[in-house]
Amino acid sequence: MPITDWPVSERPREKLLSQGAPALSDAELLAIFLRTGLPGCSAVDLARQLLTSFGSLRALLQADLRQFSAHAGLGPAKYAQLQAVLEMGRRHLFEDLKRGDALTSPGAVRAFLRSRLAALPHEVFACLFLDNQHRVIAFEELFRGTIDSASVYPREVLKRALAHNAAALILTHNHPSGVAEPSQADLQLTRRLRESLALLDIRVLDHLVIGDGDPVSMAERGLL
Repeated sequence: MPITDWPVSERPREKLLSQGAPALSDAELLAIFLRTGLPGCSAVDLARQLLTSFGSLRALLQADLRQFSAHAGLGPAKYAQLQAVLEMGRRHLFEDLKRGDALTSPGAVRAFLRSRLAALPHEVFACLFLDNQHRVIAFEELFRGTIDSASVYPREVLKRALAHNAAALILTHNHPSGVAEPSQADLQLTRRLRESLALLDIRVLDHLVIGDGDPVSMAERGLL
């Protein structure tokens, strides 16, 4: 049955407008993005099929162009739309983060870093650069590949901190395995960077490891 024949209260778009986006299921949200289904298949039915095929909404959102376009009803145009939506979400989180003190907004910090790093298939080391009031100046990805004390160069981190006139940093990197527990290499790297930055009176406030669940804070663990 076409969605236009459904009761108004059950149509995804109308339901969102009357009850808010959190009231919708993953399939209903995806159906609004898809807008149309296939012959004999409503947008909601198509959304359900796609979620079953990919295994989860997260897997669909993380799919590359080839994986995404291999499914009926999807293609390069939809992929471009989806990437634009995801990037707008990341930029919205960053704007929220910049409005406050990073230390008094730990939830905003974690949400933003997860949005940037959690889905990546490779390791990335990045920094949030902060001013002397701990407000966010900038976020930069600095290194890619296996993250350890040999592949992250303190002089490059120092150079970027000085370029931003940063007074403090929050370090972060992801574990593509999904397990966010800091390794011994992570701890050694953190100590090395903290000692190098301290020579220029730049503080390392935290090092967050991003995995599948909540990011792990080395500061909260007493590891800084």
